[in-house]
Parts: sequence; structure tokens; C-alpha cells
Amino acid sequence: MAATLKDLLAQRAALDEQIAQTKEREHADAIAKVKSLMSEYGLTAADLSSRPAKAGKTSKVAAKYRNQATGETWSGRGLQPKWLKAAIANGAKLEDFHV
Repeated sequence: MAATLKDLLAQRAALDEQIAQTKEREHADAIAKVKSLMSEYGLTAADLSSRPAKAGKTSKVAAKYRNQATGETWSGRGLQPKWLKAAIANGAKLEDFHV
């Protein structure tokens, strides 16, 4: 037998109530778990916000090109620096600056 619209709406209301109760219970469980961990490790709320996140390790890329006149360098990554663009525009070759 096919369910009526009224039956389906009643089922949806019952499910919505179950969802709300489950969310509340899981939220309370999560808070209890966090409090337990904080107590176990002696942490406070201030500890959670005072520790800066460690930035990912970044390594410098070795210079591939150097301006002998000024000592400026370029790794070959990203846009060419102005000093290199100007030198190339004045007739120099990229290879002239290779380290």
C-alpha cells in the first residue's frame, strides 16, 4: 500500500526529531571527550589558542642567474626580475647571467 503525503510528512517530522536529538547527543559527547583530553594533558582553553601553527618547511631555491654588477640573483622561478629583463632588452643573453 502506498504511503500518503500525510504519512510521509509525519515520517519526515519523526526523522527530523531523531536527527536533532542525535546531533545534540554527539555534540555533548564530543565536548566531554575534549574536556577529558584537556584534563588528561593539563591543557586550558588558552593553550588551544596560544600555540601558533608551525609553518610548513620551505627551502630556498639556489640562484641560477646572477647580476655580476650588483650581486642580485634569480632562481629561474617565477617572473624574471627587472634587472634581468632590462639587461636582455639591452642585448644581453640569459646565458650571460648563469651561475
